Amino acid sequence: MTTKKALITGLTGQDGSYLAELLLAKGYEVFGLVRRSSTSNLERIHHLSGTVQIVSGDLLDQSSLMDVISECQPDEIYNLASQSYIPLSWTQPSLTAEYTALGVSRLLESIRRCKPDAKFYQASSSEVFGQPDESPQTELTAFRPRNPYGVAKAYAHWMTVNYRQKYNLYACCGITYTHESPRRGTEFVFRKITQAVAQIKLGLANELKLGNLDARRDWFYAQDAVYAMWLMLQQDRPDDYIIASGETHSVKELVECAFEYVGLNWQDYVSIDPAFYRPDEPIQLIGCIDKISSQLGWQPQYSFEKLVKLIVDYDLKKLL
Repeated sequence: MTTKKALITGLTGQDGSYLAELLLAKGYEVFGLVRRSSTSNLERIHHLSGTVQIVSGDLLDQSSLMDVISECQPDEIYNLASQSYIPLSWTQPSLTAEYTALGVSRLLESIRRCKPDAKFYQASSSEVFGQPDESPQTELTAFRPRNPYGVAKAYAHWMTVNYRQKYNLYACCGITYTHESPRRGTEFVFRKITQAVAQIKLGLANELKLGNLDARRDWFYAQDAVYAMWLMLQQDRPDDYIIASGETHSVKELVECAFEYVGLNWQDYVSIDPAFYRPDEPIQLIGCIDKISSQLGWQPQYSFEKLVKLIVDYDLKKLL
């Protein structure tokens, strides 16, 4: 039996590292696209050294993408690379567009020219819905992005759909909601909270400043997300799916759960700072997972409470 080959962009990110682990466990030969100038976050894939083949390329440079695809000849390509920090997308909107939007055009065109039979996964985002006109959102909900990142992701999503229709590529979009793990950056609120709870429990901090405690998110585990990505490329026909938990929890619920888990009263440590309010707070983003559940049999395996405890445990252990 011929070993399948997969190429992952964004290998050094949270999703890329978990996806690489999943594919290696399934016997794939895995290639990871990394910018030659990139020196950040190799920590997430340090444990994969010697098992993943690192290849040099850049979403800003189509010729490098064509070279990589021609040389690796991947059966599956997962595009997980983007500038994904929303506040940064406001201060660097052009760079966000170059990587998150136009980078996908370059990648799709490279696939069309060099490996048109490859199966392609595009990481779309719930931020494409922005201020949705319905809740929960389905695959048919209109896109109304409210920040440069969401706009760039909407462009990438529709380019993927258009290449599928125009060139008959096997190209899928996973509209993924907020997914977390111990590998999530601490600039994101979930990890900011779990790390602070661990620091407070160990006497290394005494306060946690947050913004809107009533903000709600559809949170789930990154390992569940990457399994859905892989599952989408194992089907006979390409399609687009929402990947989510199908339920929302408030920042306050997250705070309560994390502090209660370590035996502390959150009200003794949490203060509200208006500086942390998002001016473009999304309106009740919650994904309907009926389609992916019924057609692919996918369901998240980790509950919200189990995920909170898993990441708090990680942060406690890391600080000890």
